[in-house]
Amino acid sequence: MADWLERYRSYIVIVLVNLVVLGGMFFFWRRPEPEPISILTPEPTATPLPTPTPRPLRVYVSGAVMRPDVYELSYDSIVRDAIDAAGGPTSEADLNRINLARRVHDEEQIYVPQKGEESPPVSPPSGPSSLSPSGQGGGKVNINTATAEELDTLPGVGPAIAQRIIDYRTANGPFQSVEDIKKVRGIGDATFEELKNKITVQ
Repeated sequence: MADWLERYRSYIVIVLVNLVVLGGMFFFWRRPEPEPISILTPEPTATPLPTPTPRPLRVYVSGAVMRPDVYELSYDSIVRDAIDAAGGPTSEADLNRINLARRVHDEEQIYVPQKGEESPPVSPPSGPSSLSPSGQGGGKVNINTATAEELDTLPGVGPAIAQRIIDYRTANGPFQSVEDIKKVRGIGDATFEELKNKITVQ
């Protein structure tokens, strides 16, 4: 046995070395390659544009309110907001004679009448048409001939209702009386009370 080992020892050593080499090659061949590391770059987000802030309205509140004065209100304010800014109505205020839900306009005067007051003072309308287009009517706006811009100066009448007035008289002919303006959609009794002393059909 010893003679056999002595005779084939060199062959045995070569075989063992080859086995070790092949085993190492097999191990490295089977080892999975490391996955590449991906670096995630966040996508740039668009910066939102700033929303322009509407400038406040300046409104003069007078009459039967606690603190008559000029007040700054937000662009979507209504008459009720203006009266609240002036400290609220007095105990003598007649709120049934004004439209509390009407939107206010810049440089407008809001007058709160007292109970029993027959003819509250009327401020001249702002804008280019303090007179009717014909120059008649005692400073009133002629709803049969006024332009949309001139109608827009009336209390309670914005651009949309001004256009409805023009559309109505185009389709139905001239208004026969100031009360006929209530036939226009959007003009109720409360708005008419504010309009009746400022409009004419003459």
